[in-house]
Amino acid sequence: MTQRSLRFESFVLDLERLCLHGPSGQADLRPKSFEVLRYLVEHAGRVVTKEEVLNAVWPDVTVGDESLTQCIRDVRRALGDESQGLVKTVPRRGYLVDVVVSESDLAAIQPGPTRAAVDREAAPLALPDRPSIAVLAFTNMSGDPGQDYFSDGITEDIITGLSRFSELFVIARNSSFQYKGQSPDVRQVGRELGVRYVLEGSIRRAGDRVRISAQLIDAVTGAHRWAERYDRELKDLFAVQDEVSRAVVAILVAQVNKAEAERTLLKPPATWQAYDFFMRASDLFSSTWSSPNMSNLYEARRLLERSISIDSNYARAYAMLSLTHLTAWVHPLDEDHLSPAAFERAQRSARKAVQLDPNLPIAHARLGAVLTFEGQHERSIAAFEKAIALNPNFTDWRFGMALLRAGQPARATQVIAEHMRYDPFCVPWAPGQLGLARYMMKEYSEALPPLREFTIRAPNMRQGHVWLAANLAQLGQLDEAHAEAAEVLRIDPKYTIDGTQRRLALFKRPEDAEHLFDGLRKAGLPER
Repeated sequence: MTQRSLRFESFVLDLERLCLHGPSGQADLRPKSFEVLRYLVEHAGRVVTKEEVLNAVWPDVTVGDESLTQCIRDVRRALGDESQGLVKTVPRRGYLVDVVVSESDLAAIQPGPTRAAVDREAAPLALPDRPSIAVLAFTNMSGDPGQDYFSDGITEDIITGLSRFSELFVIARNSSFQYKGQSPDVRQVGRELGVRYVLEGSIRRAGDRVRISAQLIDAVTGAHRWAERYDRELKDLFAVQDEVSRAVVAILVAQVNKAEAERTLLKPPATWQAYDFFMRASDLFSSTWSSPNMSNLYEARRLLERSISIDSNYARAYAMLSLTHLTAWVHPLDEDHLSPAAFERAQRSARKAVQLDPNLPIAHARLGAVLTFEGQHERSIAAFEKAIALNPNFTDWRFGMALLRAGQPARATQVIAEHMRYDPFCVPWAPGQLGLARYMMKEYSEALPPLREFTIRAPNMRQGHVWLAANLAQLGQLDEAHAEAAEVLRIDPKYTIDGTQRRLALFKRPEDAEHLFDGLRKAGLPER
């Protein structure tokens, strides 16, 4: 379509200035989100598959479904379309914009405050009471996209290095990596993530050498505060990561607590090769958050086992290996689903990680996740609290899950809300657990939005539909509850309340389990 603009409902899509105008003025959209909306509007009236959109917006680039899902979220936020009245998700098929689209003359459109600006005025994301920072994904300068895992892994370790200082507020990797592949204005990043500083940089790997460049920017003023370049051999990489962390901390805080830093310092593996396999595995496993992919899960597990075969004392590899087995146990992906052998492997790897490095926060968190599925609620909470004691910036939505199952839904909502502040673009499971906590407090109306968000962002995750079905049933919205129950059975035809849910939902208080099962029965899910 060649027209200068497209009008639909109360919106105008300006194809020359590449912006969206709505009732509140110009609505902010990132470039890729704009292109997604443009493609959907240009093909209004028919279902557009995910593959079509991915090929149109990211030609010649391989990206995961999460990139598209995030853009759809941005689009719905800009349109005020939380109820999916304009951009509809068609299960198992794609998206549908079912509106009348026409050409429009922009001359009559008057500029006004952006929707994002209005939202910020209504609910600003306040800066923390301590120096706050987001570390953007360092740019891979090798010229080989296959080396992205390397740049991403080093960036993630710098984030971990910074987060071990309690004097700082450090945004989680998941949110800061939302800007990967873009060239965002750091002021916009600061506003969206609620931080004062942004660290960005680049990494070039050539042979057995690596060059890391980093710069620290004040996200409020745009001023550069610090920059450095490191040319080292790969074997010295871990020392460079620590140097970058310490340099940034020295600038942002008056005193550096060296004892605290040393206590939680990441132990590097014995060899560079073990670390390389771990980073490859981490990159693959991150793609399974919204839609578990068995091929990626298997490959990540194989790489972790290679890492451990090279360095049998590498605690981080054992911690991630535990999570791969727990993921396979929870989700109906293969014969490992609810298999005692798979769960035993998750237990063994988590305990091994803690044994090898008692000061590694993620090891205690992985053990905490296993313990909650064992029904060891107090020990699970203690493991998560140990992780936070080791690193005050550590955050994990699974801690909220552990508290919820232990009969503490109110505290669970607080913990998950704090997690979502550290990770504004958190994985779909976080709002899902928040919704379930609200459900357990019988706050069904408040539970509905986060549960809907979970199912929209992760439509093939069975558990989101399970919880949403129960919540809708308790609200008396039985037609919708039955539809969600049908989605559960589409994803997992063998699902039953007795055979599946009772084994997954190990609540400390029997009344909590019965409360959930009551909603599932009302939604029409089979008992056995």
